[in-house]
Amino acid sequence: MGKVFKALSDETRREILKLLNKQDLSAGEISNRFDMSKPSISKHLDILRDAELISSEKKGQFVIYSINTSVIQEVLGNFLDIFQK
Repeated sequence: MGKVFKALSDETRREILKLLNKQDLSAGEISNRFDMSKPSISKHLDILRDAELISSEKKGQFVIYSINTSVIQEVLGNFLDIFQK
């Protein structure tokens, strides 16, 4: 759970999740929407993937990223449980 909160603590990573909530994108497509280097975006993607908030799939020469809604739903459920106790 700590990895998830660490991943969500960064504004850029939250923006990436918003993009992926609309559609699956390649790393290049994600990178094009930010004013930062591709290695920096790659690091953000690695953190999100490590927290299991996104998944990646190799399609030809591209890696396509998708949001993992089941993990986000689980985190929100656990978060809400904390406040209901």
